[in-house]
Amino acid sequence: MMSDTEAAHDRPDRLYTITCGRSRAEDAELDLVTLIVSEREPEPGMQSEHARILMLCANPTAVVEIAADVGLPVSVAKILITDLLNAGDVTARHPSAPRALDQLPDPAFLEKVLVGLRNL
Repeated sequence: MMSDTEAAHDRPDRLYTITCGRSRAEDAELDLVTLIVSEREPEPGMQSEHARILMLCANPTAVVEIAADVGLPVSVAKILITDLLNAGDVTARHPSAPRALDQLPDPAFLEKVLVGLRNL
């Protein structure tokens, strides 16, 4: 018996249908470690993959984990996640987002750490 991932790769027509013919996500900012969080519960009649993503993301979940759990290639998962982002059904937390200046460590403290490391 084939797993969902094997079945998806063996049937490109299924992937084409799931993504409505799209081959890339609109949000280029999604990377493998971007955390996705659901903002609502799935509704009856919703595309099953979208509903599954909403259930998975009740807690912050990385894009790569979503793809693995749903059994789809990352590129397809990104398209589905982008659909949910555009609808406001999920939010994305980009781990590489720049910090505000008041959240950065004090330069004087970093200098002390550097001096301490050099003395080791």
